[in-house]
Amino acid sequence: MDGREADKLSKALGPLGAELLTVLWEAGRRLTVRQVLDEVNQGRPEPLAYTTVMTVLNRLSKRNVLCRTTEGRGFAYEAVVRDAAELAVRDVIRDHGVSAVVHFIDQCQSEPQLHSRLMKLVRTDSDDTRQQT
Repeated sequence: MDGREADKLSKALGPLGAELLTVLWEAGRRLTVRQVLDEVNQGRPEPLAYTTVMTVLNRLSKRNVLCRTTEGRGFAYEAVVRDAAELAVRDVIRDHGVSAVVHFIDQCQSEPQLHSRLMKLVRTDSDDTRQQT
């Protein structure tokens, strides 16, 4: 992840939330709180407390950024969003609903390549929906 991407993620989730999500992305699998803690504390002069990491992971799961599952006597977490852009889009749609989608489509129409890509996605989704019925 480049510096701009990291800044956007940090702005959306806070510095620690962004760091924990990055650990989960890099792992590419579900991790327990202890596994995330061990990873994030590597090379840190002042280690974070287990409860600090647990609290932030829990908050990210309540925001649907992470998926939380029971594992043993605790929980394991897995990233639900693939990148900062997906998180931003979800937040905009959550905050502004249909209005945001309408403005997005308006913006796409002024960008030929983006508009073409959007139309392909819509057609593919429509074809998939028709095949399921």
